[in-house]
Amino acid sequence: MNDIKIELPNFAVLIVDDDDVSAESVIRSFKRHSIKCDIVVACDGLEALDIINNKHDTKFLPDNFIVLLDLNMPRMDGFGFLEAVRSDINLKRTVIFILTTSARDTDRLRAYNDNVAGYMIKSAVGPQFALLAELITKYTQSVILP
Repeated sequence: MNDIKIELPNFAVLIVDDDDVSAESVIRSFKRHSIKCDIVVACDGLEALDIINNKHDTKFLPDNFIVLLDLNMPRMDGFGFLEAVRSDINLKRTVIFILTTSARDTDRLRAYNDNVAGYMIKSAVGPQFALLAELITKYTQSVILP
């Protein structure tokens, strides 16, 4: 039987996290698992909004992008970012996964009430974010992004 090779669509990932080590670990995991996408890191929700709205020096977002969002950050936390994105007619369909250290049920429920695509606790996504890389690969292969 012939092996079927699936090409990932062109997409980008915006990592919104003030923890440089965590963001770098995600980037390394994506490289290790051969996920081919553009990756940009924002240190908080305000910087992420500037990037998405092309008000930042970083211009990277294609039509298809996924946000990996931490909740606990300075200036604008993850919930502030979610509120801003969901209230913007041009951004409300943005695909956002929470990637956080918070295991609080209240945070998880609040995030799902803001229509996130998934809620992941950093310590539970496998050594060196292996499960995250697998999830993003399968997600982008099987879902048509808005």
